[in-house]
Amino acid sequence: MAISDVFEKLGKAIFENPFSASRVSEEVPEMAEIRLAALDAIKSKSHRVSGKMVFPFNVVRIHLSGVPEKQAETFQSEFLSKYFEEELRAGLVRSSYRFPGDLRVEIETSPTMPGPKENWIRVETETVAPPALEAAEVTASVPVLVIVQGAANVTELQLEKLRTNIGRTIDVYKSEGPSRRNDLAFEEDTEVNRSVSREHAHLMWDKKSGEVRIFNDRWYKMGTDSEANCGIWIVREGLSQPIHRNARGVALKVGDEIHLGRAIVGFVLR
Repeated sequence: MAISDVFEKLGKAIFENPFSASRVSEEVPEMAEIRLAALDAIKSKSHRVSGKMVFPFNVVRIHLSGVPEKQAETFQSEFLSKYFEEELRAGLVRSSYRFPGDLRVEIETSPTMPGPKENWIRVETETVAPPALEAAEVTASVPVLVIVQGAANVTELQLEKLRTNIGRTIDVYKSEGPSRRNDLAFEEDTEVNRSVSREHAHLMWDKKSGEVRIFNDRWYKMGTDSEANCGIWIVREGLSQPIHRNARGVALKVGDEIHLGRAIVGFVLR
């Protein structure tokens, strides 16, 4: 069969059965020829490591010569690339080969007919690095506290430590000596600031997961009026949630308003 007739038959089968790879492969024996050529190329460029054959390349590029330009789009379709990718992966697994998880197949065509001693199938392999991330993608978001109501020592506080303390003054002393240092302090003597306790709350930031949890550090007697006595609330999507003393705290979400007495702090990512 002339090479032009091969591609006409193959292109027609792909066009008429775009979702049935098994049927295409049964009807067109040239599909098996392409698959075997690709597998042979893979095996010839593999090497043995610790008793296992390894194929180190993540791109298998199949060049088909003699494809008419009007059929090129059909042969370069995602359908055919995915078909051969699945076939090559299955063949490598059956042969117990190790190969990159991002292995993919690309198909390129040329209308030029193969020469007398040239095959109409040519296979190349290559290692292609993943595309570099944009700067905005590389930079991880950092949690930030923004003062909404009240006068603190800073208008914004970017979380940099695993633990961030919040309270009325920067340094907190007890009869035994220094107790703790607040990173966010409402020192100015105003009506709003006076509602903030010396040791009001602290945040714990898990840098690995990105989770930030808030803990109530105020001393208050739990009782029938504990909702009013807790002194910390989160307003989230219009609903208020009291934050009581406990060992786990409460996870914050972007957009939360943290109410510390009458002072308000927003929680955002930047």
